[in-house]
Amino acid sequence: MADDARPALDSLRTELGAVDKEILALVAKRQALAQKIGQIKRDAGIPTRDYRQERDVVERARAAAVEHGLTPQLGEELILALIRGSLTIQEKDTVATKGEGSGRRVLVIGGAGLMGRWFVRYLGAQGFTVEIADPSGQGPEGIVHHRDWSKVTLDHELIVIAAPMPATAQILEAMAAAPPRGVVFDVGSLKSPLRKGLQALRAAGGNVTSVHPMFGPDTELLSGRHVIFIDLGAPAATAAARALFEPTMATLVEMDLESHDRLIAYVLGLSHALNIAFFTALAESGEASRKLATLSSTTFDAQLGVASRVAAENPDLYFEIQTLNDYGTESLAALLYAVERLRSVVRAGDLEAFRVLMTRGKDYLATRAATEAR
Repeated sequence: MADDARPALDSLRTELGAVDKEILALVAKRQALAQKIGQIKRDAGIPTRDYRQERDVVERARAAAVEHGLTPQLGEELILALIRGSLTIQEKDTVATKGEGSGRRVLVIGGAGLMGRWFVRYLGAQGFTVEIADPSGQGPEGIVHHRDWSKVTLDHELIVIAAPMPATAQILEAMAAAPPRGVVFDVGSLKSPLRKGLQALRAAGGNVTSVHPMFGPDTELLSGRHVIFIDLGAPAATAAARALFEPTMATLVEMDLESHDRLIAYVLGLSHALNIAFFTALAESGEASRKLATLSSTTFDAQLGVASRVAAENPDLYFEIQTLNDYGTESLAALLYAVERLRSVVRAGDLEAFRVLMTRGKDYLATRAATEAR
């Protein structure tokens, strides 16, 4: 480095450090304001979480970013990080036990599970009085906990079934014998194994619909997430389920049951299978992980990150997603065909065929990106 450039560089670095301190000071000020807002909400009996306000804040941040010559995506990412920080101050699980706001009662069957706990927090923050039914004794602290849902008087305005899919199917069929008066919905990743129970409950007059939250139990903000709703012939029930998510920034999608599982075979089944095959190939390759780490690339690291998250998931749930979908073998056959086709092109040394594969993929992904942008 030239000696005459060092003073200028050091000065700019000092100025940059000062700006970073100013940013952090403003973040701390924002957190303090969020804490005051949260206290006022709790004192006034207002639900802690205002999803409509969160959406407005994100939209303002995107617009402000553009005004300052930044990308809207950067504005959204920064403000979402700040909102997540605020949530650690504002959102308390105790809100769910106070029955603030609307005071409507909800029973979460499977409420001690990961997604069940998510719904306990989510609905409690919106002002529902939440109870759970779960054979486990490890439910959320402070929540009314029933061990057996079938021994509960089902007079709740809302019943959410967040149990494993085989158990959910049994619960739906059992409910058909005496349909609850409130809205009932499951949150299963697949609907094929639930079809019989859902149809039986609806045929018995149950106010039932089906929901698929396309996110995991660690999700805090719903920006960029999708929630799928399946109308089973009870539009009022579907509308009630949609209303729970309409104030959020989630994308709400309605489709029929068969279309759902056919698409999920690719969205979940194919993506899971691809990553399972990836880490299985690595594990059985005989190459030590440390050796591979020294030779990693941008693409390899990115794929490894996704595969690592898949490997850490519940194998029983992922097995169900692969085996219980009536359309599951379709996506696996497509994956097998694609790998074999690539293998044959490489073995034949066919450059033109390889270019065709790459071009077709590029065109498909560009079309998908354009569709999402609209």
